[in-house]
Amino acid sequence: MSDSLIPVYLMPGMAANPSIFDGIGLPKDQFITFKLDWHIPEKGISLQEYAQQMCNRITHKNPVLLGVSFGGLLVQEMTKLMQTKKVIAVSCVKSHNELPKKMLFAKYTKAHKLLPTGLVTNVELLAKYAFGETVKKRLHLYEQYLSVRDKYYIDWSIDQIVNWKQDTPPENLIHIHGEKDVVFPISNIKDCVKVKNGTHTMIIHRAKWFNEHLPTLILK
Repeated sequence: MSDSLIPVYLMPGMAANPSIFDGIGLPKDQFITFKLDWHIPEKGISLQEYAQQMCNRITHKNPVLLGVSFGGLLVQEMTKLMQTKKVIAVSCVKSHNELPKKMLFAKYTKAHKLLPTGLVTNVELLAKYAFGETVKKRLHLYEQYLSVRDKYYIDWSIDQIVNWKQDTPPENLIHIHGEKDVVFPISNIKDCVKVKNGTHTMIIHRAKWFNEHLPTLILK
């Protein structure tokens, strides 16, 4: 039976752990899901090299890769290195042309190098980087979700995002984006599946939407 199931690998966003997918439940008679997590990158490693390391953790042929935010960029790089059935990018961009102006500004001015990432143990600040949200009301939840708090990893991640270079998205890409995403504003995004009132953290707060729509999006 397991041989007939479609393998779906889930990659969380920057600083987040796989618990952000706890609300995602695909039909078990059609899909089998696996949660990936971040490891601290070696000094000087590129996103492409990191993607190759992550590909080595995929144990199925022709899987579906789903990534959120920075994880969405990573799975797009992974699909350049391995055959995939579908690549699903959630709450992210599919080319550097969709990056917001403030990130393009950071690329050329190196302003992102000045961010106080040494304070990543401060969950409120980390959530501002990773989710674009002020989280005082749900601080205990974000302490659970945001567990990758290594300064070098955060610096590396931000640098990879602002310097990401991709003109043409993968042909088998599905882009799902919230209309109220403040990290990657919908005004910069083209050709996506829009989620009404969806925010950058909709994979957590709108899990019901994903459970209803992901099976059809994967199979169509």
